[in-house]
Amino acid sequence: MVYIIAIIIFLLLALYTVIPYGLSRGLGWKVMKRAESPTDIAFTFDDGPDPTYTPVLLDVLKENGVKATFFVVGNKAEKNPDIIRRMHREGHLLGIHNYEHTSNWLMSPWKVKEGIEKTADIIEEITGERTVYYRPPWGILNLIDFIKDNRYRIILWSISAEDWKASGGSDKIRRALTRIKGGDVVLLHDCGDTPGADIEAPAITIDALKDVLPTVKAKGYTCVRVDEMQ
Repeated sequence: MVYIIAIIIFLLLALYTVIPYGLSRGLGWKVMKRAESPTDIAFTFDDGPDPTYTPVLLDVLKENGVKATFFVVGNKAEKNPDIIRRMHREGHLLGIHNYEHTSNWLMSPWKVKEGIEKTADIIEEITGERTVYYRPPWGILNLIDFIKDNRYRIILWSISAEDWKASGGSDKIRRALTRIKGGDVVLLHDCGDTPGADIEAPAITIDALKDVLPTVKAKGYTCVRVDEMQ
């Protein structure tokens, strides 16, 4: 009897975690990982806003005429409303990265939903606009993300520079981003205080982007928000 119960628990956990992960990350089911455009590229940034790094990143984006998408953590947005206002004022798209940077596998469906809604409320209160774009922490989805209503569009990525670690420096990021092609959604980070990340890593990302952004544009690509991708 204990063996049967253990099997049932294992299958339920797999249904809640591993199967949705495989369907989304592997097959791209019910998520956006890239677009069909031969020229559009979407740079996306997770885990902020960070009061040290995000303003510097915004300066670099502005200098290069790039509009990006920021998936913000709700409790950080609450603490840094001026940065959120600046993102919105300068034409960037704001998305949800949940209220805390915790894996959806480690939270109940109700806690996940509460965090999404709370973050959407915070963004709306600061900017006057309610976002419908959502990227779960680490891109990890659970079963409820698949069966809940379709108010939110789930955005993953097609290229990651693994820039949450400082090892390899900016050259590692430059090399990773040489693979960019039309339709790609690029995952980067503007905050390094999440579990497993290096606190100084965003400075390296920003340094690499100073070279990457002009190069990308020189190749004929257009940097757009994810809601503008064709």
